[in-house]
Amino acid sequence: MKGNMTNEAYARVKIDALLAAQGWNPQDTTAVRYEVVLPDGTRADYVLCDRHGRSLAVIEAKRFSVSPNDAAAQAKAYAQQLGVPYIFLSNGHEVLFWEWQREAYPHPVKTLFKQDDLERRAASLTLRKDVSQVPIDRHIVERDYQIECIDTLCQQIVMGRRKLLVEMATGTGKTRTAAALIKRLFEANVVTRVLFLVDRIPLAKQTEDAFAEHLPDYPAYVLRTGRRFQDEKRITITTLQSMVNLYADYSSGYFDLVISDECHRSIYGQWSGVLKHFDGVQIGLTATPCVLPKDEGSDSTSDKEDQAFVRDTLRFFEVDAPTFSYKMKDAIRDGHLVPYQVYKAQTVKTAAEGGFQVKKTELAWSAMDAASRDELEKLFAGRDELTVDPSALERKFTIPERNRAIVREYAQVLEQGFVDTRGVLRKPLIGKTIVFAVNKRHAETLAQLFDAQFAHLKPSPDVRFADYVVSGQGADDTTDGMSKIRRFKKEPYPQILVSVNMLDTGFDCPEVVNLIFARFTRSSSLYQQMRGRGTRKSKNKPVFTMFDFVGVVDYHGDDDEYAPGSVVKSPPKRGPFQPRRLLSIDVDDHIDPTTREWITVDEDGNMVFPEASEQRAAELGTRFEAWILQQTHLNPGQETWLRMVGQQFKANADHYWGEGAEFMVDQFALHPFSQLGGLPQAIRVFESEDHLNAIMADLNEHMFNAPFDGHDPSEAPSASTGFADSRH
Repeated sequence: MKGNMTNEAYARVKIDALLAAQGWNPQDTTAVRYEVVLPDGTRADYVLCDRHGRSLAVIEAKRFSVSPNDAAAQAKAYAQQLGVPYIFLSNGHEVLFWEWQREAYPHPVKTLFKQDDLERRAASLTLRKDVSQVPIDRHIVERDYQIECIDTLCQQIVMGRRKLLVEMATGTGKTRTAAALIKRLFEANVVTRVLFLVDRIPLAKQTEDAFAEHLPDYPAYVLRTGRRFQDEKRITITTLQSMVNLYADYSSGYFDLVISDECHRSIYGQWSGVLKHFDGVQIGLTATPCVLPKDEGSDSTSDKEDQAFVRDTLRFFEVDAPTFSYKMKDAIRDGHLVPYQVYKAQTVKTAAEGGFQVKKTELAWSAMDAASRDELEKLFAGRDELTVDPSALERKFTIPERNRAIVREYAQVLEQGFVDTRGVLRKPLIGKTIVFAVNKRHAETLAQLFDAQFAHLKPSPDVRFADYVVSGQGADDTTDGMSKIRRFKKEPYPQILVSVNMLDTGFDCPEVVNLIFARFTRSSSLYQQMRGRGTRKSKNKPVFTMFDFVGVVDYHGDDDEYAPGSVVKSPPKRGPFQPRRLLSIDVDDHIDPTTREWITVDEDGNMVFPEASEQRAAELGTRFEAWILQQTHLNPGQETWLRMVGQQFKANADHYWGEGAEFMVDQFALHPFSQLGGLPQAIRVFESEDHLNAIMADLNEHMFNAPFDGHDPSEAPSASTGFADSRH
């Protein structure tokens, strides 16, 4: 054996541990063969075999000081002689994987692969077809741009591209396109198992229904929090949040294809470990613009978080621009989406003009708590008026008359029509309407006002013409939210549904003809998503109308160039608006999937909530995941050991809750490391006892904000917060 014997032998100890972590038995010479003599007299460090003893992969071990890449040529020679398709390269700290017959270079992976995963991948190789010769199912997709998208993605995958990004406007059939792509890749045996990620469980159920219709021969299921993978199913549909406490139990080779649908805001957050874990082709699907303005610094309407989002998205998928793009304007031009018209409300000044003027007498002072009253009194500072940022409305300022004016003005415009800024008469359609509100209180207020305004159209007093639905849990939740959404989609009433975050993204109801913006957002991505709720085609729907009561349309530089109308007069001129004083508040306008983490939907689509212990376990798991993603210095073996500790946290969550919680050895019947070889082996894995203690101290601090003193629990178990000195 070449090189430094001691260091290489130490690397092999770690590789043995990595194999054991993926279910390989290093003592089973049928599955794991060592020092295999090859025809040219050289020796392969490891050969991994299937359950019948047939060779599948080689592992070349190198000492710590050597990059695994340096062994690529040597390992390739071994693989050629053995006739195996796969190579792993490792120095104990890093693991590289190489399908050397199809890829130019090895690439990093988080784990070695389980035997089942290697067998499945190897079997697909023997059956692989030229994907270009596999027809696209025209029963699933028939539009030219969908065909072009699938062809483009397949070409890129065949050429070795591992990350791709698709921009496709809301309502243009992203899910159908994804289904047709999956079917083509399955039939070509390019991939065998798919992970499809969405940002909310209700969307997962919607996707499952679509796949059941379009892919009946390829079983799909929705993975919910706390459940296990169904190995017999080809397609797993879930959220990043549901995956966070599960994915580390599976090898990096479990999925061949990972598609993330409108959830890749999370790729650089605490959920990013999921996407980075699996060694599969990564495809991102988005309906929002993916390219920033050329001069983003001078663009006053550009949201800084959106800018970061775009940069991070492009960076994650390793592209300068989307791999394929089909924008809303393209879809409207081609007749696949409905054009829109915009009514800019006359009741308020727009955000683009500088903000909203709020009179002191307009505010509902009696509804405020003392702290809010004091804060606002200071802001007015003796003035009768204040110019406020639109994000502050309803969050800091509740103006009852403004909400009543929104409802009155909407009813008037619906009846009489309106003249736009170009002198064109517009006539909104009467039908299903979505209202975007700020918070639950605002949504409830608007729903009651709309219901009263249109009471004469109700078939009976107990029917709700307008209702509201809110995302969240507890005090701000609408517990029957999904049933309300179903009624809105399938029944005549309610005609109007006021939403807080529930309908902003991923909600499909083609019958929606009006959108009412009663909340402001600086996020262009979110604005595009909200606008997309009206674009789907439906019978007798030549156009949809956006009612802008907060200036969000002007802020984002949108227009209504698509909608038809007839010129009746010149538009009135507006005088210049001079703001006196602007109050801004820091508000995150984005839909954060983390806020929807704990919303679970049963098989019937009804919202249910986990037991308190389950929620504690999930939250501790999330805390642990956020911590371990920050530990960039860990090698795979160390991460494996620490994830065992993470499992202990979740399994014993009831003990670790509330202020002063501590992770103590005496809480366990068995030492946390006992299943992995005990403390002496842990010290070897972490290279020193001091290093292990330091990591445990940092982990304890992150999880519980509790100090770690390294005290031996055998001396004073009740006082210990650590476990590195336990000799169990």
